[in-house]
Amino acid sequence: MGYIPNKTLEDLEFFTVCEQLPPHAITPLGKAAVLDLRPLDSPDAIQQALKQVSEYTASFENENHIPNHGFDDLEAAIKLLGVEGSVLEINAFRTIAAQAETVNTLLKFFKKFNTYYTELHQLGAALEVDVELKKAVDEIIDRFGEIRNNASETLYSTRKRIQTVRGKIGSSFNKALNHYQNLDYLDEIRESVIDNRRVLAVKAMYRRKVKGGIMGSSKTGSIVFIEPEATQQYSHELQNLLFEEAEEIKRILSQLTDFMRPSREDIAAKQAYLLALDVVYAKARYAASINACMPQWSEATEVELFAAYHPLLLQANAAEGKTTFPQDIHLDKDHRIIVISGPNAGGKSITLKTVGLLQLMWQSGMLVPVHERSRLPYFDRILTDIGDNQSIENHLSTYSYRLKNMKSFLRKCNADTLFLIDEFGTGSDPELGGALAEAILEDFYERDAFGIITTHYANLKVLANELPAMDNANMQFDNKTLEPTFTLITGEAGSSFTFEVAQKNGLPYSLINAAKKKIERGKVRFDATIAKLQKERKQMADSGRSMQLQADKAKKESDRMADLNARMKEKLTRYQELYDHNQRMIVLGNKLNAIAEKYFQDNKKRPLISNVLQLVEGENAKRKRKSVSVAKKEREDKKKLQVEMEKAIAPIRKAKKKAKKAPPPPPPKPKVNFKCGDRVRIKDSRSVGSIDTIEKNKAIVNYGLFTTQVSVDQLELVQ
Repeated sequence: MGYIPNKTLEDLEFFTVCEQLPPHAITPLGKAAVLDLRPLDSPDAIQQALKQVSEYTASFENENHIPNHGFDDLEAAIKLLGVEGSVLEINAFRTIAAQAETVNTLLKFFKKFNTYYTELHQLGAALEVDVELKKAVDEIIDRFGEIRNNASETLYSTRKRIQTVRGKIGSSFNKALNHYQNLDYLDEIRESVIDNRRVLAVKAMYRRKVKGGIMGSSKTGSIVFIEPEATQQYSHELQNLLFEEAEEIKRILSQLTDFMRPSREDIAAKQAYLLALDVVYAKARYAASINACMPQWSEATEVELFAAYHPLLLQANAAEGKTTFPQDIHLDKDHRIIVISGPNAGGKSITLKTVGLLQLMWQSGMLVPVHERSRLPYFDRILTDIGDNQSIENHLSTYSYRLKNMKSFLRKCNADTLFLIDEFGTGSDPELGGALAEAILEDFYERDAFGIITTHYANLKVLANELPAMDNANMQFDNKTLEPTFTLITGEAGSSFTFEVAQKNGLPYSLINAAKKKIERGKVRFDATIAKLQKERKQMADSGRSMQLQADKAKKESDRMADLNARMKEKLTRYQELYDHNQRMIVLGNKLNAIAEKYFQDNKKRPLISNVLQLVEGENAKRKRKSVSVAKKEREDKKKLQVEMEKAIAPIRKAKKKAKKAPPPPPPKPKVNFKCGDRVRIKDSRSVGSIDTIEKNKAIVNYGLFTTQVSVDQLELVQ
């Protein structure tokens, strides 16, 4: 079973993350449940929870939106169902019916879209669609929360009698009201209501003349409220009937409660299902708000984070419009421990907390803000020592408390442990504290534990350089601007930039120089060497990036020129082929034109055919020497040549034929002078009519059923 103490959750601000979740839940029970989230102690449970949240998050971006899962708390009703003889209230029954309908809708939806929501479908696999509970409630209680008249025969007859009596009460009261109004016994307000009963507002001087029961009087005593005698009798009868109705309703609800009692466990399971779904929904909404995703699961114990953000820092910086710098971190069996060094305020602690908090969120079934190709494993134990843990109550100094914490670490550290220690070894004499920290770190190393520590101690940096599965790392610092770059560089230790930071903050040079003289020269040289190496590494990295950019640019230009050259060559080849083809067609066309001209002059077919065949055979001889693909093209050219030849000869043939066989032109027809009464018809028409009138070369032709105006030139005389 996993061991993650509350101190770890506090150090890594896991509870603060949990406080971000309640606004995303939609039910009071869900809001309370997400505040109590804790890391899960089973890899299978973690993977299942992560997949559920990932599926719900994906539903926000597709068309298959998950139905509403809202519900009301049924804890009190569930407890009452466990008590024999208890009776649920009407609202409890309505809540049970609504819960059953909600669960039925969700179960049907997840069954239908099982391919998309496999894990969410499995979440309700133990439940079944149940229509009986809602049906039983709907038969008794209507949508307004009232007991139906037909819930029982007794209730139906009782309510019918109540309705009859109420009618009698109204009739008798109105009769008395009219009677005493005519006698002028009533005040201007005439009537009022006391204890849900209509009463007459009688003037005090006439109270003895009105028969009935006095129900009260006005504050001044000028009005006495009296229920008429006849109405009073019916009111007593109504009260008895209302009592009978209440007893019958109680009996019906008791019977319905007994029907529900065997389903108590099922009702509790449905509420637990809806609550679990609300927790998943809250996690999914929170994941969407921080752009989180589900990285890969690492079966081997390997932490590989790309573009990892601290979620709380990400939200805080976003609110202030600041930039948050992501980190890349890698831990595996060959690189189990990272020793991060560098200046204060450079991001060492944030990097350490980012790894720890993301691991806690991951093991609690929450998506994390990293690149999707990141990988995270399961750690059985996560131990932390972060911040100033001075204990006033126990009279422990910071160093004493940290030693006590290290004692706990040494008892629990193993190969399945992730330990995170900030400012390891501080709180005591630097040399003695550093030596003890080195011994403790070696012990962690021998236990095959995984961990990240931050330190300023040179001996720990040297140790990390000597042990094969331990690496140095530093938070990069710009030694020109003396500003942190918040970039983690693995493989080398970092300088604390103590004197540089002091210089930036305005300390006099004389004090800084005096401090340098007071410490060992070797320490200064060692720190200066580290700072120099960091500077050179940064310069080399900048140069490398610049050279890579230039190389990429040159490669792109080379590829562009090569592509342009290839396209130019291809275009020139096509132009050359087109030119050669056109030249050949011109030569053939000239030869063919010469043959056609000769034929036009001498009109001899035999030389014409001989010359054309000779021309074609010459071209065919050339084609036989070419490839098959070229031969196909030449055949097309031959066909075109023949077409062109036919086109060239066609006008000559046509002209010659026309010259030989042109028929003599027909003699012109004599012009007819039309007059009224002539029988005529329009040219190329069969209908015959007679001319009624002729005016300005236009004739009106009568066809019997209709007349039309036609030009005289379009008419011909019918004999």
